[in-house]
Amino acid sequence: MADNKKLSVFISLILRHKPETIGITLDENGWADVGELIKGINASGRRIDMPLLEEIVRTDNKQRYSFNEDRTLIRANQGHSINVDVELKECEPPEQLFHGTGERFAAAIRKEGLKPMSRLYVHLSKDRDTAEKVGARHGKPHIFFVHSGKMFRQGYKFYLSENGVWLTESVPPEFLGER
Repeated sequence: MADNKKLSVFISLILRHKPETIGITLDENGWADVGELIKGINASGRRIDMPLLEEIVRTDNKQRYSFNEDRTLIRANQGHSINVDVELKECEPPEQLFHGTGERFAAAIRKEGLKPMSRLYVHLSKDRDTAEKVGARHGKPHIFFVHSGKMFRQGYKFYLSENGVWLTESVPPEFLGER
């Protein structure tokens, strides 16, 4: 299982950030040809086949990946640093969403708001527990709540990814709160 996790992280790198690592390209919607992905991963010295790829997609705890209907294409659901249009659905968000980060970033966020940094969007969670887990990846977690309903009513756009992550281009400081 640890090998599957390492392979999933490698697939995430390819589908979200660096497809050129294994010599493939993504289309404008972030899709990669499954056959090319498998061939490229195997050429890098790692071992994968279709059943293993399907298992990784099915068991990924964050549901990072999606296949197209006939499983000939695969893409990451969100989190890209490369410019792709993953055909996100614009949605009205709940009144409040959450953002987990490391405590060391809190002062800058209070001052500047939330920015996508190396990604295309700011990632937000619908519940505090998920935000806490995300924040813990960056050290001692710090949780901001986002007045997403108010933002939406003022014209900010929100998107809901296939795996339930809320996305927006930025969150100005006046829409942030802390508890």
